This record gives sequence, C-alpha cells and structure tokens, in this order.
Amino acid sequence: MLKDWTFGVDWRTTEECKKLLKKRREDLAGLQQRIKEAKLPVIVLIEGWGAAGKGSTIHSLIRELDPRFFRVLSVSMPTPEEKRWPFLKRHFQSIPEQGKILFLDSGWMDETVRERLRGDLSDAEYARRIESVRVFERQLAAGGYLLVKLFLHISAQSQRERIEALESDKDTAWRVGENDWRQNKNYDRTLAAFDDFMTATHAPHAPWKVIDGTLAAQAQLESADWLYQRICAALEEKPSAEQPKTDWPLLPAMPLQDIPLDKTMEEEEYQKKLKKYRKRLAELHNELYRKKVPVVIAYEGWDAAGKGGNIKRLASALDPRGYEVLPIASPTPDELHRQYLWRFWTRLPKTGHIAIFDRSWYGRVMVERLEGFCTENDWKRAYDEINEFEKELTDAGMVVLKFWVQIDSDTQLARFTERQNTPEKQWKITDEDWRNREKWDAYQVAIDEMLVKTNTQNAPWHVLESVDKRYARIKAMRLVIQAIEKALK
Repeated sequence: MLKDWTFGVDWRTTEECKKLLKKRREDLAGLQQRIKEAKLPVIVLIEGWGAAGKGSTIHSLIRELDPRFFRVLSVSMPTPEEKRWPFLKRHFQSIPEQGKILFLDSGWMDETVRERLRGDLSDAEYARRIESVRVFERQLAAGGYLLVKLFLHISAQSQRERIEALESDKDTAWRVGENDWRQNKNYDRTLAAFDDFMTATHAPHAPWKVIDGTLAAQAQLESADWLYQRICAALEEKPSAEQPKTDWPLLPAMPLQDIPLDKTMEEEEYQKKLKKYRKRLAELHNELYRKKVPVVIAYEGWDAAGKGGNIKRLASALDPRGYEVLPIASPTPDELHRQYLWRFWTRLPKTGHIAIFDRSWYGRVMVERLEGFCTENDWKRAYDEINEFEKELTDAGMVVLKFWVQIDSDTQLARFTERQNTPEKQWKITDEDWRNREKWDAYQVAIDEMLVKTNTQNAPWHVLESVDKRYARIKAMRLVIQAIEKALK
C-alpha cells in the first residue's frame, strides 16, 4: 500500500487547487444537513507522518462546516490512567452520535505503530491489536457509521525539511516532537510498520486512502474530494459490514426449562456462609486492587427473580470505593444515537475495580429483539458482536462473570402478586412487568438462544436457581470468589 507508492506532482497549479478546494468545502457544508437528516454518524481518521500536514488538512476540511455538528479530537498516546482500561475503550467512547462528524488527528493506528516500533508489543500482542481494530471498525460500519481513513504520505526528505522549518521558528517549534525525529531517522522501518498496519486493516467498509502530502493545496483538495465522495455514497446507501462467521469456543448450555429449581438452603446455613463469603470477598477485593485486576459482573434474569437482593448481598462484602453497581434501563437519547455497545464501553471498570451490571448488553438479544427496537439483522449479528466485546475484556485481563437468575412462571406470578398487595413493595411492580409476563414463552426461546450462542469459554454463563433466593445469593458469591481466586493465581 505504501511500499510501492510513487510520489508525483499534480498537473494543477496551486491556485487552481485552491479554487477547486473552495468549491469542495462549500459542497461539504451543504452535506451537513443531509447527514443530520439521515442520522449518519461520520468518523474521519487522519493519520500520516509527523509534519505531513494532518492539522492543516483537518483545518481545511472543517473551514465551512457548522461547528455545532462536528468535533475535532487530537488523539495522543494513552495516559497512565487510560492504560488501566482495554485498548479500545478510549476510542469507542469518543465515537460521535448520529448525524454528526468526528475528525480525529491520529488515532488507533498511530498508537499501535508507535508501541510496536518501541518494542512494547510482542508479535502476538500486535496480532491481537490488529484484530481489535478490525472488530472495532467492522462493528462501527455494521452499526451504520461511515469511517473515512486518510493517510498523508510524504518522503523522508520532505519530512526532514518540514521538521527543520518548524523547529527554526519559536512559534512553531512546539509542534515538533521526539517521535517526529524518530520517524525520520528510521524512515524505512516506520514506513514498513505503517504499510503493515494499513494492509491488515484495509477493508471494503473502511478502506484506506493514501494522500500525497507533498503539496499542501493538492493534498487538501484530494482529501476533501475523497471525503465528499464517501459521504455522498453513504447517503445513497447506508454503510454496512458483513459479520464474519466465527467459530466461538462454546460450552454446552442447558435449556432453561430443564434446569431443576428445587435447590434450597436453610436460614442457619445461609447466615453462616454469608458471613464466611463476605469475609473472603473483602480479602480478595483488597488483592484485586493491589494487583490491578478489573472485574465485570453482569446480571440478567426474569423480572422478580431476585437480581436486586443478590447484588445487594454481593456488594455488601466489597469496599464501596472500589465498586459500582450500574442499573441499565432503556437507553437515553444520547445512548440511543450511538452504537449500542457504546454505553457499556463507557462504564467499564478500571484496573482493581469491580463493575456490577444490573442488566447488560444482552438486552440487544432479548427485549430489543422481542419488542422490535432493533432489526432482525441487528440482533442476529449481536451474538458475535457481544462475544467479541467480551473477548476484548478478557484479553485485557478482566474477569467477566455472567449470571442468569432463574425462576419458574408460577414463582414469578406469586412474587408479582405479593408486590402488588404489599404497599411498601408496590413500586417494584409495573404494568410493563405484567406485559412482559405475557411473553414468557417468547422470552424463554430468546434466552435459550442467547445462552447457547454466548456461552463462551472465556465468559461462560452461570445459572442461579433463585426459587430459593438464599441459595442463589450464596451460589453467586461462591462463583465470584472462585473466579477471582483463579484470576489472581
């Protein structure tokens, strides 16, 4: 992609390019309303050599745009705080909402190539990073995002001359960093690294466009032309990406109706184990913090199955400074206008902390599926996307636990009735709960499919038999203890 590149001079004069560029900027401004109406989210990633003109290219592209509907983000290397999360988190959390444009001055490519050249990534870690980028870009495209990737290419001589010119002026010297000189002194090695990354991440839904950055006006015109063409094409036909068929290492999952629910626990045994497990969890939480191991616990289950009480007992053993319980309700407008996993990427715990989700990303294949809040293609694709999401977490060193809190229909009815007839519990029962109950059979089909397709080895499901809530609470605490102990070894 870059190795065979030949620099050439455009036949058009600088004045001609500037005239055409002015017109193209006006064209781009004219597209903004259409982008907004079509609810098309656009990400423009500008990568390239140091001093190749990334900043001036972005400045040129946005000159005529309405600033209310775009944002420019300069992405530097991750801070120590950002390194406490999975690689994709900071990139995922910056994605724009529908109808808006995000311009990125460098991003996941620059970060990865720098780390590889410094020797911070082994071959295996680099391969994993490339796969993360592919997953990220494919999920965005499948979710309707337009991703435009530009690489500004200049020769070693041009780069050296530009760096020297910038350094010679006290007002621009700050723009030259150590990495710019390192690139130039190791130009061929850096070129090979850029080329390898771009070749590995070039895809129909997110192709790379190499721009000759030798002459600024021509580079800016070519960038504007490419962006205009890509947006026009996306407005005609929404971006999409085929989800590859992945053979996930799945564990067997028993249908819900076949799970025996006769597990019970006497009050005396319950209190004894509750005290014992609270003490052990408190010890493990301290060790988690010291060893910087993050934990994600996702609770799903039937209404009135006992998720809240289960979470309450588990959380009672933890240091409140090191965990957060996250109740997941219907998405807010801000969340609804972004890729559906965005609101979970933004809530991940940093190293040493625990996040407990009261309902989770599995709503995509349950309530959103059954209530028609997403298309059939959306929820069918989501099984792989969720498995990819959880693999990103576990590959980053997170402990991921998933609980399905199980009861039968008769137990749910009894608990609904009790709530309805008990004044202090009436807030727990809603008309929606009764409506969902009427769809019990449909939900059971969806849940069984979910358990079968997402019961991966790295993030397996655990069913908590909760007709006896005491039994379910102790089982959950025991499973959390076992998973943390295993991770800490």
